Amino acid sequence: MRLLIVEDDDFVADAVARSFTADAHSVRRVGDAEAAYVALQGEPFDLAVVDIGLPGAGGLSLVRRLRRSGNPLPTLILTARDTLTDKIGALDLGADDFLSKPFEPAELVARARALVRRAQGAQGGTVRHGRLSVDLHGKRLRIDGAEVDLTAREWLLLECLVRRTGLIVSKEHLLQALAGPDQDLTTNAVEVHISRLRAKIGSAATIRSLRGLGYRLEEHRPT
Repeated sequence: MRLLIVEDDDFVADAVARSFTADAHSVRRVGDAEAAYVALQGEPFDLAVVDIGLPGAGGLSLVRRLRRSGNPLPTLILTARDTLTDKIGALDLGADDFLSKPFEPAELVARARALVRRAQGAQGGTVRHGRLSVDLHGKRLRIDGAEVDLTAREWLLLECLVRRTGLIVSKEHLLQALAGPDQDLTTNAVEVHISRLRAKIGSAATIRSLRGLGYRLEEHRPT
């Protein structure tokens, strides 16, 4: 993997860089959001590890700028803030995952690898998740090889969840996916369509509700 580390604290940046180089990955370090954006225009990266508390424009401003420009680069947020509001804000802006400081290097590297795998799977068009096979280009869902019919809104929800498998997707993000420019929907609509999607997926996967945060697609594990 080729990683961009956006961190102004030299001690933390060194620790992050060592975590990845020890795992045979290549890194580039920058200390602020503007330098990061310039670096991203000039060379390819597989993942950005971004601190929230950067000088000048913060890490979340960088994520917002990337998403508004259409850049899908997987982004892992590092933060000393651990409140529910901060987590929801990061996810709603387009961050793919977050890790609170202090962190274990092994967990950081494992999360990074998982994010890159998901992104590469999504770019390939077909994402496999346990018994699910989701063709993102053809908009088809198969369970154990059998095709499952979904409504347009059920598909929109599934696509949002699959593209961030294992990560929390906020209810507000899902509502934005469902609502067109001329539609006035409430979060109840998300709950209704999630319920219908769960019924069609059955035991092939789990769409877990996380109170106050949103939903997460997980591989079903029999109890």
